[in-house]
Amino acid sequence: MDKKIVEFESRKSLEVQWRKYTRLGIFLLILIILLLLLLSSLFVVKEGEYKVIRQFGEVVRIKTDPGLSMKVPFIQTVSTLPKYQMTYEVSQAEINTRDKKRIIIDNYALWRITDPKKMISNARTVENAESRMEEFIYSVIRTELGQLNYDEIINDEKSSRGSLNDRVTEQVNDLLAKDQYGIIVTDVRMKRTDLPNENENSVYTRMISERESTAQEYLSKGDAEKNRIMAETDRKVREMLSKAEADAEVIRSEGEGEAAKIYNEAFSKDREFYQLFRTLESYKKTIGEDTVIILPADSPYAKLLMGYTE
Repeated sequence: MDKKIVEFESRKSLEVQWRKYTRLGIFLLILIILLLLLLSSLFVVKEGEYKVIRQFGEVVRIKTDPGLSMKVPFIQTVSTLPKYQMTYEVSQAEINTRDKKRIIIDNYALWRITDPKKMISNARTVENAESRMEEFIYSVIRTELGQLNYDEIINDEKSSRGSLNDRVTEQVNDLLAKDQYGIIVTDVRMKRTDLPNENENSVYTRMISERESTAQEYLSKGDAEKNRIMAETDRKVREMLSKAEADAEVIRSEGEGEAAKIYNEAFSKDREFYQLFRTLESYKKTIGEDTVIILPADSPYAKLLMGYTE
């Protein structure tokens, strides 16, 4: 009897412990499930990104502020879209200019997402948004450059592109806004313009010819300017020489007048010396090596020549 009682109590004790461990296990399982649910419902929004919460494929809300946020676990999903400005390399394409020349253009665009909900609704993915943006950029640039001649595009001196990049950016944004893609292009830039291989040689030859023509034009203008400066300088030199000669004549005349005045004043003091001086001066002008003079012997002129002083 005692043995049966002991076995009963032992069995009962085991059942109590089993129930205890079972309840503990269930509690721990529930706790783990709750933790998993909590962890699966939490997500972090970082700087420079949008968090898009979807439920059964539909966008229910978008988180833009950085921090910790929650969603319904297993029902709602979270995806990330970039909030910062991105660079997109537009594919090279050929276009025709107004003068029917073909060129290859290479562009890049700076863009960002402004309305994630519209972007997802109409473009679905970032790749699709970039594809639509590229189509618009190509279309606008083809239209804009199609209104210019080839020389105006590649020759900076003759370029009439003006604010082409601004016009392209504005028109592309108008098209994106019209279709509500939820993105904006901040800038479109043309990196380079190339020629198809078959056109390069002819274009280079024409460019060389144009440069040579321009150089010849500069040389002609330089020669014309040189001739003008030389003619102007010669004219000024002639004027200066004429003025100097006129001034010299005036000075010479004044000097001769002053000299004559001084001579007159000096000679008036001794008339005989004056006559002697004038006679000697006349000898210098009239008598040379082969001069023959016939004079009366008693003339003063002859007396002076023969050395008579009386």
